[in-house]
Amino acid sequence: MATSSVQSPAVGSFTEAAFHAHLARVAHLPAWWLDRKKAAFARFAALPMPARTNEGWRFSNIGSLTLDGFAVPDGPAPRPATHAEVGIDGLGHLIFANNRLSTRGELAADAASQGVIFSTLQEALVRHEALVREHLLTQPSKLGSEKFAALHEAFLEDGAFVYIPKNVTLRLPVGVFHYACGPNTAVFPHTLVVAGENAKATVVDFFRSDFPAAAGASAPPLDASPQFACGGNDLHAGHGAQLTYVATQEWSRATLSFQFNATVARRDARVVSVNLHAGARQARHESYSQLQAPGAHSEMLALTIAHGAQEFDQRTLQIHQAPNTSSNLLYKNALLDQAKTVFSGLIVVDPDAQKTDAYQSNRNLMLSDDAEAHSLPGLEIQANDVRCTHGATSARIPAEQEFYLQSRGIAKAQADELLVFGFFEEVLGKIDNENLHDILSGLIRRKFKE
Repeated sequence: MATSSVQSPAVGSFTEAAFHAHLARVAHLPAWWLDRKKAAFARFAALPMPARTNEGWRFSNIGSLTLDGFAVPDGPAPRPATHAEVGIDGLGHLIFANNRLSTRGELAADAASQGVIFSTLQEALVRHEALVREHLLTQPSKLGSEKFAALHEAFLEDGAFVYIPKNVTLRLPVGVFHYACGPNTAVFPHTLVVAGENAKATVVDFFRSDFPAAAGASAPPLDASPQFACGGNDLHAGHGAQLTYVATQEWSRATLSFQFNATVARRDARVVSVNLHAGARQARHESYSQLQAPGAHSEMLALTIAHGAQEFDQRTLQIHQAPNTSSNLLYKNALLDQAKTVFSGLIVVDPDAQKTDAYQSNRNLMLSDDAEAHSLPGLEIQANDVRCTHGATSARIPAEQEFYLQSRGIAKAQADELLVFGFFEEVLGKIDNENLHDILSGLIRRKFKE
């Protein structure tokens, strides 16, 4: 390999030596996967860091991107101290800490008896190799973060694999928890979901920072503990499948975060993804959805609550590749203090994708005069019989609404919280599972208490 182990701005702490140490830990995995990882590391090392001239990074804070000072932890997975705070009523769970399996809640017997697979990626690479090879990281990165997507593939150590066979319905969600434990930790979470024909399931990802306190001491504040998170997921919905994916992001307030979501929907499939963003110093979220066969539908929903000096960078791509497909994107951001959001979305309609029905909307609620929101919605239509709309709005809460609440003894912070919940309810209301609705609502409330 031509890359040097000497640290440079292009590779930061993720040197050739660090990569070889990672390869040694996963040497038992299939040769084709190791070869892909080597090729990914070569791409990562060769690609430059983003520049201000890159259209895919327009309005982003390029100067704060750094890969220095982070380390991929070695040794066994710790037990996250804060896990008890999150309770999910589900059919099973997997808890990953520092890229390794920490705890497993076995899949419910009725689901396992129907052929459902809920395992780690490392287990699936060995036991279900063909299935994983067909679906794992098969969609190219197209939204500007090719370098970081290559880094993710190169250092991906373990994650979750969910397979729901044909005609199987999961009555409750399955939960996956990804923790970064300790300062300067680098994690590479991944969740792969494959839903067979007419299958139905809900999968929930939790991304969290954890800083166990030493004996007799309190844990360090979340805004003073840098970490690096570079994660991804693959969602594959077969013909007629109904797949719901929910993710909550609560990295520390000093974390640099990248997340890559790739969705493929086949004939008459319906995929609903809901992402709630609350943590990190600077978080970039890229979501790529492909409608590959007639009747496919993708619903892309996101809620962001940003305060302090946080920056949330959201890039989306909806590609309609077949006729009679539909998609609906709704991203809502609430901004306080000096926070900043960037939304750049594109709907692409291929020449053969007649009768496409696609929507894209970004709405920003400004709770501070110092907050900053940038919106860049776009269309690229190559068919002549479609219905596509896109738009963006940024507005403050009407002064009379704030006055009404405060005049009834409600403090400004509480009034803002109530108004944000009203703003978010359009998305929260789409979550049918009451337990998940309560979990997301609780995360939003915690954000207002920081």
